Amino acid sequence: MRPRAVRQPVIVECWSYRVRMSSRVLGVDAYKAGWVGVVLHDGAVTVHVGRTIVALVVGAEMDGHLAVIGIDIPIGLPDSGRRQADVLAHKLVGPRRSSVFMTPVRAALEAESHAAAVQVNKERTGEGVSAQVYGLRAKIFEVDIWARQAGRQVVEVHPEVSFARLAGSPLPDGKRTWAGAHHRRRLLNHAGIHLADDVGEAGHAAAVDDVLDAGVAAWTAARVATGAATSLPEPPVEYSDGWPSAIWV
Repeated sequence: MRPRAVRQPVIVECWSYRVRMSSRVLGVDAYKAGWVGVVLHDGAVTVHVGRTIVALVVGAEMDGHLAVIGIDIPIGLPDSGRRQADVLAHKLVGPRRSSVFMTPVRAALEAESHAAAVQVNKERTGEGVSAQVYGLRAKIFEVDIWARQAGRQVVEVHPEVSFARLAGSPLPDGKRTWAGAHHRRRLLNHAGIHLADDVGEAGHAAAVDDVLDAGVAAWTAARVATGAATSLPEPPVEYSDGWPSAIWV
């Protein structure tokens, strides 16, 4: 971290990546009971939780408007075939490729049962849908509806993609391992994102990897705010739902 004067914009040095965080940004990750978010602004890092994305954002904006919100959830659902964003992310994360799932088509996620979703997705993509991915449908549609009326810049991120960019290469250890968690926290610390040992309610509600993922999502949101981020693919792909589909990093 280079020296800075009081009230000056923060310069974060991340190997070859420097992010000027003069805007308030939020990184978001889903967890079992809701959403966890990390806010970055003026050198401060705060952690929030909410049962809904609306509740999380309301709590995160108690101290000011959010310029960019980066969320680890698919935004922009395909009509057929695989999303190019998922294909590119799968290649980029190397040994962590199992963390990248292929987003089902919208019609499959709208199906009323997992079995029906598998059938629809096979017809339109040639592959099924895991029960785990189908189980995310409520959160996917929660963001799908909210983002269109959010009045803020909302982008999709993928934590493993962001950590790979932050580290300069794919990470060798999984996020739920001791080594993986400590590596990710060191990367965030080096980037100026210092997650305290006590992060309030989030520390009791969300898992360690969820908080770390929200932290790196905030790092990417800061890059989006400054124009330093890039998208996978470039340019984003627009499906029939009208949302520019891409993973930002």
